[in-house]
Amino acid sequence: MVATTSKKTAISATESALDAALDAALDAHGKSLPVYACTVAAGFPSPAEDYVEGRLDLNSHLIRHPAATFFVRVAGLSMNGAGILPDDLLIVDRGQEAGSGDIVIAALDNELTVKRLCRRRGGWVLHAENPDFSDIALDGEDEDAAGEKAVWGVVTGLVRRITRNPRRAAR
Repeated sequence: MVATTSKKTAISATESALDAALDAALDAHGKSLPVYACTVAAGFPSPAEDYVEGRLDLNSHLIRHPAATFFVRVAGLSMNGAGILPDDLLIVDRGQEAGSGDIVIAALDNELTVKRLCRRRGGWVLHAENPDFSDIALDGEDEDAAGEKAVWGVVTGLVRRITRNPRRAAR
């Protein structure tokens, strides 16, 4: 078994690297981007209005608690029913209190996972949004309940790169 300290150090290093990369990208392009007042039709084309409504600072739009927020990349298909796909970048707020129905990042024996937190039969479970995956009891109700389990933060948003290859986006 890998020592807890090395996993926590690796997670901390990843958080720091992601923060530094995001800060560098925002500093290189400014902290705000234009927001256009017109909407974009997803059905029929609409004539675009040449009007800038204002500027959008992605930090203030997506992050409520900057000191308690980190990003994590998704691997696996357990949350595809909630629209969370592999390679998505999740925005996680450790300063927000988790409640039933929230999508959370949880640490299970020093491994991070993303699941929906649900209150069931008097206990808390981590629920996958994919029927191929089982619920994980947080209160020690199942046989595999041994080990450390903790909710790390609430997923408040995600960033997804749109690709030209539709097969990659559908996985």
